[in-house]
Amino acid sequence: MATRFGGRFSPDMPRDQRRAPPGPMRHRLASRPKWVTIAASPFLLTAFFQAPLGMVTDLAAFGVIAAAMWMTREGLTAEAAYDARRVARRPAIPRKLFGGVLAGLGLGLGAAEPGAVAGASVIGVAGLALHWLAFGADPMRDKGMDNADSFQQNRAARMIEEGEAHLAEMQDAIARIGDRRLEARVAVFAATVEDLFDRVRENPGDLSAARRYMGVYLMGARDATSKFAALYPRTQDPGTRVDYETFLDDLEKDFSAQADKLLDGDRNDLEIEISVLRERLMREGVRPAPEPVDTDDTRTRMLRSEDARKFDELISSDRDAAKSRR
Repeated sequence: MATRFGGRFSPDMPRDQRRAPPGPMRHRLASRPKWVTIAASPFLLTAFFQAPLGMVTDLAAFGVIAAAMWMTREGLTAEAAYDARRVARRPAIPRKLFGGVLAGLGLGLGAAEPGAVAGASVIGVAGLALHWLAFGADPMRDKGMDNADSFQQNRAARMIEEGEAHLAEMQDAIARIGDRRLEARVAVFAATVEDLFDRVRENPGDLSAARRYMGVYLMGARDATSKFAALYPRTQDPGTRVDYETFLDDLEKDFSAQADKLLDGDRNDLEIEISVLRERLMREGVRPAPEPVDTDDTRTRMLRSEDARKFDELISSDRDAAKSRR
């Protein structure tokens, strides 16, 4: 059955919902693993025209290279998510490194021949080096977490993972309905929630203020979405749909207001830190530097005052001469 498209530029889409939700994070090199897998396809095509040992070796080489490219693609996705955030942990598993090792192993297997182990090893090392040149290294350091408490970071990371799981369940439930407009609406709500997640990532100390939103409210939104996804396909009731969209609107406003509140709190904390630092500097006798005085302007003012004094003397002398003539 055909489904009517209801994208963000459709006439029936409300104006306040036409902003595009963020797309999936994609690395600029995400297409390269596919081409490397295609380039390794001769191992698969020629395997069945060889002796049993050669066939097994070529099939293993193609399978290892395909697994290496899958691991590399996952590493690129993790790196894209790492680069997109101002505060992020390094990936727990260096997937690109493992992908490079597997790629070198696959090339070595494909070049392996009796009595040519040294040559196959050299080809494998060359494959590892080429993989590193083509895809780069994994992020090996945490970003933006130099002065943060590790305990607070771990708590915030666990809460964010639970919240993202609730969002994923909401999107899966709406996807079962098959309505693109509802899918886009839930995606916009998810983007608003991700803004709150970013605030907590940047400052894990805000977790206590956002805990209710990331836990109780998201669980309620997930449960309401699941019930709506189970009811609406059977009834097709417009009122039920309007109630659900209104519910999302109100919840989205609450999440957006909470994210702005956390941002204002961070700004107030910065202003307090600046004022405290200024007071300490003044207490220690450090005064702000006076504004520089333009010597040219000072000289000009002095010249002008000197001219004015001479002009007054000239006027007074003229008056005295006039009186004496009288």
